[in-house]
Amino acid sequence: MNRPEHDNVNFFFGTEVERTPAHGMDTLFVIGVQPTTTIAEKLAGTTYQTKHIYFGANMSFPKIDVNNGGEWAKWETMIYHFLDQGYWCTLDVDINCVEGLCESGLCEHSHFIPMISAKLPYIGQLGYNATLKLDDKDFKASNPGVWCHSVHSLMDRDNFTDWSKYTKDQPL
Repeated sequence: MNRPEHDNVNFFFGTEVERTPAHGMDTLFVIGVQPTTTIAEKLAGTTYQTKHIYFGANMSFPKIDVNNGGEWAKWETMIYHFLDQGYWCTLDVDINCVEGLCESGLCEHSHFIPMISAKLPYIGQLGYNATLKLDDKDFKASNPGVWCHSVHSLMDRDNFTDWSKYTKDQPL
């Protein structure tokens, strides 16, 4: 992801601006897989009252195949370390990685927030009748059915975060 002042940055602090259970919390944002000792040092060296860590920041979580246990293990080890210490932890993953995320067991933790990123460019040009279908990987594969939502109603003002809100963080 191309963000001003975020070149060669692995960490930044800020307030969680996205509408999740961690909204408004002081947050350490972590780009890519980082050593847990380094993350702990960043947490200890700040004046922020950080109770939330956002992993996979700046779209840094790769599209990992569900069967690539080695890559999933790196992320799981890093995140579980902080979940076990009582932190709220978000992992931002592409929608294509949801099955692997479910296999990881992270979703079973009460302080884990799966941020499922569904890229939908040009959303405003789809028109009033556009519908988002929450589907299954195949017919009757893992869900009881499908859910269809009007894209127009999903774009409610209460769920919107303007790009300007992402400019108040502090790169480390």
